[in-house]
Amino acid sequence: MITNHAEIDVFIGIDVGKHDHHAVALARDGTQILSKALPQNEGKLRGLLGKLRTHGTLLVVVDQPATIGALPVAVAQAAGITVGYLPGLAMRRIADLHPGEAKTDARDAAIIAEAARTMPHTLRGIRVSDENVAELSMLCGYDDDLAKLATATSNRIRGLLTQIHPGLEAVIGAHLDHPAMTALLVKYPTPKALRRAGKRRVETLLAKHAPRAWKRWATAIFTALEEQTVVVAGTDAAGIVLPQLATALAQTRSSRDEVFARIEELVESHPLFELLTSMPAVGVRTAARILTEVVGKDFATAGHLASYAGLAPVTWRSGTSIRGDHSSRRGNKVLKRALFLSAFAALKDPLSRTYYDRKRAQGKKHNQALIALGRRRCNVLFAMLCDGAYFHVPMEATAA
Repeated sequence: MITNHAEIDVFIGIDVGKHDHHAVALARDGTQILSKALPQNEGKLRGLLGKLRTHGTLLVVVDQPATIGALPVAVAQAAGITVGYLPGLAMRRIADLHPGEAKTDARDAAIIAEAARTMPHTLRGIRVSDENVAELSMLCGYDDDLAKLATATSNRIRGLLTQIHPGLEAVIGAHLDHPAMTALLVKYPTPKALRRAGKRRVETLLAKHAPRAWKRWATAIFTALEEQTVVVAGTDAAGIVLPQLATALAQTRSSRDEVFARIEELVESHPLFELLTSMPAVGVRTAARILTEVVGKDFATAGHLASYAGLAPVTWRSGTSIRGDHSSRRGNKVLKRALFLSAFAALKDPLSRTYYDRKRAQGKKHNQALIALGRRRCNVLFAMLCDGAYFHVPMEATAA
């Protein structure tokens, strides 16, 4: 929410781009002062803002406050200018109200500026970004990419093992998240290589990485090898691919560990760390997502936060034929996933479990009950952030 909208004299809409932006400036009466293409260049942006400052107080509004729109936001904030952004969904709906079907940078910038001038309720404020939060956002995004890469690589390994030796896959695939199995596949990737190495060498290799389970795993591996004597077509090729995939998987997991160590340092050094983690089932990764996706943004009520996270139910009503509620398919997907997984982990907490069981008793399915729990926890999170208060169990729940 832009609080000083009544004091603004010039509304600048910037349609950001990878290499070039387009800026349109409107006076309070709607007169167009400027429409100009701009490169991703600090000097050019400063020059534009300096020129427009002669007309009065400025408001800069962008359609993407991060990634390719980070430089215009940073330049405007450094100059002491109020900055806001127009969410993508609001941008598309407002664009439908304007005549014409053309899609140009100049038209989009003009729509952003007009929305900033006439519909301030559609705007979101942007605060000066904290360096730690900016670093957290980048690291969390990279951690998500690494997680997807690890999952894809792991699935590929299991698929190849299933193709050449299903019994071996049942043993190795079940423990593929352990370093011992990736080390085994790097050195002995095929059934032939395992037989040639012998049980003793395999046990020695596994014992280095899994001192408790090595004997059990080695026995299971050679039991599976005895159950299949035929050689499936493509086994030799798998012997080339599997070591490389196993090496890549080990490297990806090592990178995740390094990234997580830095994320943990940043989260623990943040002033809100103890407040956030006082809530049940909010660990380092969930706290990091709350810091990057929630903190620094303005939400009028807990309902606004829940809607932003995609946890607010959507009501459908049309006469007497269509009646019901369903979960939202919009909102911040990253935040929704973090809060959903946190709600799932919170089932170990007695208070959360009681609420979940009550929703299940009302006829809701598992995911619906979890979303309802996430919505309720969203209310608590909003109150904690607004009041700066740590989580505490209500007195009536304690008495019960």
